Amino acid sequence: MNLVSVRIITADVDRTVDFYARLTGAPVDRPVPDFAEVRTPNGTLALGSTRTVALFGAGSAEPSANRSVIVELLVDDVDAAYAELQPWVTTFVNAPTTMPWGNRSLLLRDPDGNLVNLFSPVTADAVEKFSGYER
Repeated sequence: MNLVSVRIITADVDRTVDFYARLTGAPVDRPVPDFAEVRTPNGTLALGSTRTVALFGAGSAEPSANRSVIVELLVDDVDAAYAELQPWVTTFVNAPTTMPWGNRSLLLRDPDGNLVNLFSPVTADAVEKFSGYER
């Protein structure tokens, strides 16, 4: 088994695609208006319209209701990312903070309120752990 993507259901695909494309700088594949994929070197973030939910089962997902999943994106420099994002990101949960497990993290919310963690490993153990990931 291999993790291929994580999907976010949104009521506004255009707005959410624009947010993640701008945030990541990654290419977006948009085969149909109700679905898109933001493809980073290490994984894909899929974005689906509320109109796609019925394909999985009516009521199986709803937009803007997440309080348990965090989208995590590896960046070169969290503090530099924070400075670059301040003009256009509307909701920061915290300023850059070094976590006990060795990552420097910046938490923010996407347009639907989903939590996004931008992080950089800063301790030797954390740097080693993420040494095989592209940024």
